[in-house]
Amino acid sequence: MAKQKKYRIRKLRVAVALLFVSFIILVGVFIVLLINKDKSPQMTDGTQTADVEDSGEEVESEGEDDGDEESAGEEEVAEPTPEPTVDPYVITEFNPTHTRETRPSRLMEYTNVRVNDTTLSSVRDYTAEETIDFGLGRDYTDLEGVFTFRGNNFRDTPSYGSALMRRYRMRKMWSIGTKSVTIGGQYWSGNGWTGQPLLVKWPAETKKNMNMYDWAKQDDNVVEAIHASLDGNIYFTDINTGKPTRDTMRTGFVFKGAGAIDPRGYPILYVGAGYNSSAGTARAFIISLIDCHIMYEFGQTDPFSLRGSLSFFDSSSLVDAETDTLIQPGENGILYLIKLNTRYNEKRGRLSIKPGRIVKWRYKGKRNNYSNYWYGMEDSAAIYKGYLFIAENGGHLMCLDLNRMRLVWVQDILDDSNSTPVLSVEDGKLYLYVSTSFHLGWRSSSTAEIPSWKIDAENGSVIWKTSYECHSVDGNSGGVQSTIAVGHRTLDDYIYVTVSKTDSLYNGVMVALKKKNGKKAWEQKGPYTWSSPVCVYNSDESGKDVVCYARSDSKLMMLDGITGETLDEITLGSGNIEASPAVYNNILVLGTRGCNIFGIRLR
Repeated sequence: MAKQKKYRIRKLRVAVALLFVSFIILVGVFIVLLINKDKSPQMTDGTQTADVEDSGEEVESEGEDDGDEESAGEEEVAEPTPEPTVDPYVITEFNPTHTRETRPSRLMEYTNVRVNDTTLSSVRDYTAEETIDFGLGRDYTDLEGVFTFRGNNFRDTPSYGSALMRRYRMRKMWSIGTKSVTIGGQYWSGNGWTGQPLLVKWPAETKKNMNMYDWAKQDDNVVEAIHASLDGNIYFTDINTGKPTRDTMRTGFVFKGAGAIDPRGYPILYVGAGYNSSAGTARAFIISLIDCHIMYEFGQTDPFSLRGSLSFFDSSSLVDAETDTLIQPGENGILYLIKLNTRYNEKRGRLSIKPGRIVKWRYKGKRNNYSNYWYGMEDSAAIYKGYLFIAENGGHLMCLDLNRMRLVWVQDILDDSNSTPVLSVEDGKLYLYVSTSFHLGWRSSSTAEIPSWKIDAENGSVIWKTSYECHSVDGNSGGVQSTIAVGHRTLDDYIYVTVSKTDSLYNGVMVALKKKNGKKAWEQKGPYTWSSPVCVYNSDESGKDVVCYARSDSKLMMLDGITGETLDEITLGSGNIEASPAVYNNILVLGTRGCNIFGIRLR
């Protein structure tokens, strides 16, 4: 028994030793393979493997025998590592200043700042309590939809998402009727300039707090279109069905502009009246969309205005989410910055604002006066970082430092402008595109040159301009009353401009200009338009990206964005279409002066 036990122990020791030796050999082999990994010869079957770093998948590429005997046996040169993709919308440098031509003192007499009830003796005395610092337009909101005129603080995206288009056709899905009013002999009907709808896909948690109909609260596919209209009403509609999502809000005030939704997703609508009415003097409103009541109003007959008692608000506001600041230009020539002190308890459905510090800024240009080359801002402001870009009624394009309330540069754009500046990032630099209208009698009583400009956003200098000769009539101006559409994706080389009253009082053009040099890529002639064009991008990457625009002959056009070919056209009721469309995926929404709002499917 003792001998057998010793034998088993000896046998066990041998086995352990053999296992240890085997382990050492395996470790050695592994180390050799690791050292020689990058020196492995090419596989004899003509294939080689390469690791894809991002996915970890193995990709094979077939080797080819080209019959070149001299190259036989030579080591293949490894493919170079591709450069990381550069984001084309990143701004590498932005240090705003002025040139000799754009020095503010060349065109401006003075500017003033008022903080609450005190007008500062000098703008140099102004101190910001918080720093305003906007990012790129695509970062304006995290929610789904079109939240302000032309979508964001760059004013470059009046369409959300993309549309699967294969037939390139437009089909009327639904329409709803609007109304008209006559005030002081002035007739207002439906939706006019600029009149863009706001499109919002509200989160379910937000919808449960609002006065939406139960079916709309329960339907996760509802996207709400909000139309502030000329007839004094605000309409709420589901873009998929055309059904009202809640009761119409009746205010009695004439709304020309688009309004804006709070980019933080708070149920707040900011909108201004564009004309006095039986309801009272025009003013700007902050409206709770929980129950559609007016929380705050401002701007009516403001004594700080150099334009007298006029207090119209066509401009679509922006909100700086970080500082809780509303930024609202007025046709009274005042820019308002209002600290909102917003409180929103989503669980309890409670919303309040308590406006605190109110900063007002005004300007006086060397050719501004009440009767000629007016004061006032009818277009909407574009903003990047703390710099606001806006055109005004007296023919000045201005860059204002919001954190110091000082003008950085001013460019002469000749005439009364209603065209909102659009920001565009190209090769790491920031530019803006803008045009102007033709106010009859200021520069001419017959025809006048109407340029579209590309401007260096850092210093206001002109990169190029492309002009049309235009006619005009009092009260129905020629030139560019619309906002330029800046192309992206396959349309990245172009901007799109609708110019009204070229050749005659009734005609106009849609023109595609090359971003690089302003040369015409193509143009389409037809009845004039004040409506702004919109670029719609195909979710099928092999398909066409298109441009849609509406005309004064009641037609909505769909064009190939690269060639200008007409792909489709449809008639939307009767009357002029001045308002601008907004798009959510494949649904375009547009109001008309003919007292209809239409939902159009793009296919």
